[in-house]
Amino acid sequence: QVPLVESGGGSVQGGGSLRLSCAGSGGAFSARVMGWFRQAPGKDREGVAGVYIGDGDTYYVDSAKGRFTISLDNAKNTLYLQINSLKPEDTAMYYCAAGGSSILPLAYRVKHLSGWDYWGQGTQVTVSS
Repeated sequence: QVPLVESGGGSVQGGGSLRLSCAGSGGAFSARVMGWFRQAPGKDREGVAGVYIGDGDTYYVDSAKGRFTISLDNAKNTLYLQINSLKPEDTAMYYCAAGGSSILPLAYRVKHLSGWDYWGQGTQVTVSS
């Protein structure tokens, strides 16, 4: 059983919106934090946003503030990433991840891709100009 499965990606025109989903199961959704990451062609994977499962506090990297919204539906064991005003530079494979307890703060874990125990297979987002 795959712990995390992303969906919702696709090909959209610039200015459009997408909502990515990440369905969790088993150990992945007994995690303490969850996050979204992305990897553009030829580039390293980078953090986008994270959320504490317990209290819902969120963190966004600077480039994600304003257009990206991370949210969690605990009843459905699903993590979301709403992306508005999509730009061609948002083209990437988007991954979700889940992590357990750690002394590392969420911001550090997102920015440095550290402390994540489960990763999904990714969902592709392609934005045309």
